[in-house]
Amino acid sequence: MKVVTPPESRKFTPWQRIQIRAATGAGYLLTTLVGRSLRWEVIGWENWEAARRAGRGIVYTFWHREICAATWFWRKRDIVVMTSQNFDGEYIALIIRRHGYGAARGSSTRGAGRALAEMIRSLREGRDAAFTIDGPRGPRFVAKQGSVILAKATGAAILCFHIAPRRAYVFRKSWDLFQIPYPFSRASIFIAPPIFVSRSANEEEQTAKLHEVQASLERLQQQGDLWLEERWRR
Repeated sequence: MKVVTPPESRKFTPWQRIQIRAATGAGYLLTTLVGRSLRWEVIGWENWEAARRAGRGIVYTFWHREICAATWFWRKRDIVVMTSQNFDGEYIALIIRRHGYGAARGSSTRGAGRALAEMIRSLREGRDAAFTIDGPRGPRFVAKQGSVILAKATGAAILCFHIAPRRAYVFRKSWDLFQIPYPFSRASIFIAPPIFVSRSANEEEQTAKLHEVQASLERLQQQGDLWLEERWRR
């Protein structure tokens, strides 16, 4: 598997590197143990198939809080994910690589242009890409334009999805309300119809597509909330 790496790496202190190694091992073990135990229900798989049939690659697009479950569900597909260049991004990149992903290092606040260029190149080489579209620091549930930029540059389909675990631990003090599903819980993944962006799209059209991405993710969340309500009634 080709691994995407930045031209230069951020320097960390020896103590930080020890913490990164510990966090990587713990994070990989956690996602593996939890992921293997989840009982999945998939709604909208035909939309993934439609995006794949288009033959121009897929830009998976989802909320930052769902990284844990999403990492397991889409593992071993050689998907390139943008991860930030800060301390947290370092161990996240190492964790996802161990699950069969590539990592393009950058974020909306640092190194974004370089990471986007790497993701565009990867899509043109036949690999897929993924965005936590409200990351790396929010605002929560507000879509940024990364997936639209990628789709315009490559013709790839934007595939929005949402994961709703029936039971999960929520980090209430984190900006994204990060979720870790409880082991052996049920989890449902909702996949929306693909969104395409014309390569000739002007700024107004790109803004409209970004609104479409936002609306699609919000609809998926509503579907997930309804699914959870129905499950809890049983």
